[in-house]
Amino acid sequence: MLKIGLTGGIGSGKTTVSDLFEKLEIPVIDTDIIARELVRKNTQVLKNIAEHFGDTVISNNGELKRQHLASIVFKHPEKKQQLENILHPEIREQIKHKIQIIENNRQQSSKPEGYCIVVIPLLFETGFDDLIDRTLVLIADEQTRVQRIKKRDNRNPDEIYSIIRSQVSDEIRLKKSDDIIKNNSNISNLEEQVLQLHEKYSHLARLAL
Repeated sequence: MLKIGLTGGIGSGKTTVSDLFEKLEIPVIDTDIIARELVRKNTQVLKNIAEHFGDTVISNNGELKRQHLASIVFKHPEKKQQLENILHPEIREQIKHKIQIIENNRQQSSKPEGYCIVVIPLLFETGFDDLIDRTLVLIADEQTRVQRIKKRDNRNPDEIYSIIRSQVSDEIRLKKSDDIIKNNSNISNLEEQVLQLHEKYSHLARLAL
């Protein structure tokens, strides 16, 4: 099975694009969802985070205070590395596990050929690109991204630009990309690009059998 790594900077529209692939009945693995599941109440990963960052990152009802942890991480680069050391090995194992489940289901179906989308926002930063076969990079103008993030997360501009600057640039992403989606237009344009890639990936998956 062909494994497509979908990546792009914050505000580029990764969720919208992955939703469009899901509408085409393509399996999607989202590492943001995996990360949220790993830090659910009473999980071992959450306990490990509390040990490293203190009980102040845990709310009274035992859940992770995400914004508080994020503020600590962005102010202290060494803390960011500590968090990644806790989360990334667990996320990697979950990706591999979910890929195996999809592959097993494919083999038992009448259509064993196919592909899946693995959404990895920090694909190159984490080194997770060894888990996928092709890289699909989603790009959008910076100002468009900023407006999307403000509308979605209600973050202040300084924080938004700080996050953007902390990530790999689009120039670097594009150099490592196999395929590109430009998300500066409307949803119809985005749907057309996704459909074209769907046909391409379906063809490549059949050739790989």
